[in-house]
Amino acid sequence: MATLASTGTLRTQGVFDDRIRREVRIFQSPVTRYGAVLLTLLAVVLPLSTADSFLLSLGITVGFFSIAAIGLNVLNGYAGQINMGQPFFLAIGAFTAVGFGSIMDLPLPLWLLAVVVVGAVSGALVAPLALRLKGVYQIVLSLGLIFIGQYIFVNWSDLTGGVAGRRAAVNLSVGPLDFAALQVGGMTYNYQQGLFMLVWLFVALCMFLVHLLMKSPGGRHIVALRDADLPARVAGINPVRSMVGAYAISSAMGALGGAFYVAQLRFVSPEQFNLAMGLNFIIIVTVGGLATAWGPVVGSLIICSIPVLASRYAEFIPFLKANSSTPDGTWGIPVGQFPVVLYGVLLVLILMFEPRGLTHLLKVFGLWLTRPLRRRRTASSGEGTA
Repeated sequence: MATLASTGTLRTQGVFDDRIRREVRIFQSPVTRYGAVLLTLLAVVLPLSTADSFLLSLGITVGFFSIAAIGLNVLNGYAGQINMGQPFFLAIGAFTAVGFGSIMDLPLPLWLLAVVVVGAVSGALVAPLALRLKGVYQIVLSLGLIFIGQYIFVNWSDLTGGVAGRRAAVNLSVGPLDFAALQVGGMTYNYQQGLFMLVWLFVALCMFLVHLLMKSPGGRHIVALRDADLPARVAGINPVRSMVGAYAISSAMGALGGAFYVAQLRFVSPEQFNLAMGLNFIIIVTVGGLATAWGPVVGSLIICSIPVLASRYAEFIPFLKANSSTPDGTWGIPVGQFPVVLYGVLLVLILMFEPRGLTHLLKVFGLWLTRPLRRRRTASSGEGTA
């Protein structure tokens, strides 16, 4: 049933109105609600309760990969484009952070703002070229960006240090608050603990912003162009404006991930932003789940953890053996090659049996676990109505 408002606008009520509210709310299920609580606890409690450098380093790595993957998911997932050039934008963000946060020693908010702006502008400049191409030609263009970026940054040695790279300790201070030596409750926490909290704060912020974007008219335009390009154009949606915006957001988040990459390592080299990193990002968003809120985080957690955990616990895994440049006659997978093998197996299994990614499997599992709770809630609401 519909009623006409005093302003002359048509407002929907009843079931359709409830559906709209469900779609735009932040937490659409108990699984996402509990996941958000868990993410908040992880970002705040974990760095304050442990000083284990291995755990904190892994968490920071997963965090900045998640930020860049969230941006890539906007383009490859929601917008339906094909981009393997995310390392190019990570490199732009990394060296922008070096220039503004290390060489100029600007405070954290200023150099982060510079990173986001430069990254967004770079994506907006690349977008018109990419939008003229489709399919495999977009892949070729994005791969070309990686090689062009490496050439530019290797030869811009005053900023990047050339092939050898350069050390870069960026400024993590926000007024009196310094994340490099964080003080909470009279206790001082080390550099990794402060950076862990900062990175995961931005992970949550990026997830929230992408959620708002995809529920906004602009985000719905992006999805409409992905699903039905011609009808969307006929309906009056401007494809250039929508897709350039998607590229700008994706590249800005990629640059932000690159900035935190520098903050963690305090060293950067153009050779780090290579083709292998681009393939890792494609695997992350595919395994985690394209066009899902939690897919980039789940994918980053798995893909970033595999090589680190394999190296650390190789002696406890029976089919792994030490890396060797020559055949030694023993059976097993070298530790250095194990992640590549596992990535391939994961991709094949995901594409064959669950193209929606591991996030969907976790959602189904979470709904199965909470089914008794939902049944009791439905029963109690039914009794209250009666």
